Amino acid sequence: MTERFDHIVVGGGSAGCVAAARLVASGARVLLLEGGHSHRHPLLDMPPGIFKMINGSKFMRYHKTVPQEHLDGRQHDIPQANVLGGGSSVNAQVYMRGRSSDYDAWHEVLRGDNAYPGWRWADVLPHFRAMEGNNRLNNDLHGADGPLLVSDPGHINDFSRWFIQAVQALGEPYNHDFNGPAQRGVGFYQFMNRRGKRSSAAYAFIAPLDGDPRFTLRLNARVRRIDIENGRAVGVTYRDKAGVERRARTDGEVIVAAGSLVTPQLMMLSGVGPADELRRHGIPCLADLPGVGQNLVDHPEVPIIAMANGRHGYYKQGVGWRMLLNGLHFKLFGSGPILSAGVEAGAFVNPTDPGAEPTIQAFCVPIVYLDRDTLTLVKDTYGLTVTTVVVKPKSRGSVRLASANPDDMPLVSPNLLSHPDDARAMIDGQRFFLRAFQTSPLKERIGSIAIPSPDDLSDEALMRHCKRFVKTNYHPAGTCRMGAADDPLAVLDSQLRVRGVEGLRVCDLSAMPDINAGNTNAPAMMMGSRCAAFVAEGAGLRAAPEHDLPVARAG
Repeated sequence: MTERFDHIVVGGGSAGCVAAARLVASGARVLLLEGGHSHRHPLLDMPPGIFKMINGSKFMRYHKTVPQEHLDGRQHDIPQANVLGGGSSVNAQVYMRGRSSDYDAWHEVLRGDNAYPGWRWADVLPHFRAMEGNNRLNNDLHGADGPLLVSDPGHINDFSRWFIQAVQALGEPYNHDFNGPAQRGVGFYQFMNRRGKRSSAAYAFIAPLDGDPRFTLRLNARVRRIDIENGRAVGVTYRDKAGVERRARTDGEVIVAAGSLVTPQLMMLSGVGPADELRRHGIPCLADLPGVGQNLVDHPEVPIIAMANGRHGYYKQGVGWRMLLNGLHFKLFGSGPILSAGVEAGAFVNPTDPGAEPTIQAFCVPIVYLDRDTLTLVKDTYGLTVTTVVVKPKSRGSVRLASANPDDMPLVSPNLLSHPDDARAMIDGQRFFLRAFQTSPLKERIGSIAIPSPDDLSDEALMRHCKRFVKTNYHPAGTCRMGAADDPLAVLDSQLRVRGVEGLRVCDLSAMPDINAGNTNAPAMMMGSRCAAFVAEGAGLRAAPEHDLPVARAG
């Protein structure tokens, strides 16, 4: 039996959760299909729990890139959440929106004042504010009553404080709010958690819908294709947990929010994408959109790792007797390292032109952060990792089909640092934060720098280091981007509608014309909220960002 709904949302990640919740709040009957698992798990709930899962768990899927020629044939992984709430259920919870110029630039890409609706900062800010339940800020840039709980770090390690002081000593201002009027400076991040519990999109937006007859959630439901008839999306075909293929139909719209790597794959499997690519895999082309799978952009990150000269940082705090002691401390007093997401401090700097917009974001992680690339090179001991990230990369990659089989992972080529301007910015960022390691009060706590080698800091040596260790900052975007009507690679119009197919929209990060300067989770939620407003308006339903969110108060 085929079920019918007013609207179907494909993908229960950050954008999909918000879109579904807002549509339900507008009075629609909504089906949300999520290919992964429930978000209710103690390791997902606690702020630092993801460090126990990042290198392998059922809550993550791993896309391995195709060999990257400019990185000497290296392949690296791009993890994707496999759980309700998507990235918001497995990330480090940093609450970052980017800067106003990011969104003003989107608006210009859509042809400026001729674009409707607008995507200026003034157009998106109401959605950010309506969602936000900040524990410290309540002003024209921040909301205090929204369902997404945003908080200051619950616990701060001394390494984080020393990092902030060292970067200030290099001339950078202390910034008390990276989402405030100016992004530049060094300070503490805010996080999407409260009192030791993650505030994911699943908890903030979907949990309040429990028992609502207008809302249907299917977990472990992987969509195989979007069903398109006579140029209109009429439903989806998905496979349930038991492996049974099922269909769902809609009298309204299909909204795709499967993430920037899977959304273009699903579009192409459904006959929407570059005609040549579809033909190569025997897929009938229903809408020839060359931009599907193009314009892949991600924030590249490269680590600096140092050994401490004392018992500084979070070494082994999540294992053995230390883990038990920290758990007991949290249960008895509601405090301690369990309240830390593992990263507390960071910075936005422009090493070559300090007064201009920042080019580099940094994350201070008070551990020696080991992965498969660094495991044999760096001693597992007390230490500090600072990752440098190019915030407005120019490098572009692609997502292509491996086959016409939905079970095959797509072919992903992010091309990180392939543009010479990105490589130059990363080298400058590495050199700047290496200076921070050698500046008081941080230098007095550093025993040695492990990578990159401080013995050779030439451009050539730093470039070799960057090519060896660059990887995703977990922010792939842009693969089904919005654009003006005369842009041949624009997949979506300014209302997130897929060109050439009625009743089909995309609202995840793949819709971004360009990536924002900073973490992408909050922008994904904003895009889900904005998409739902467009759908509701088109269906004649009420839609106002100040009133349509689930009832869940900051506490």
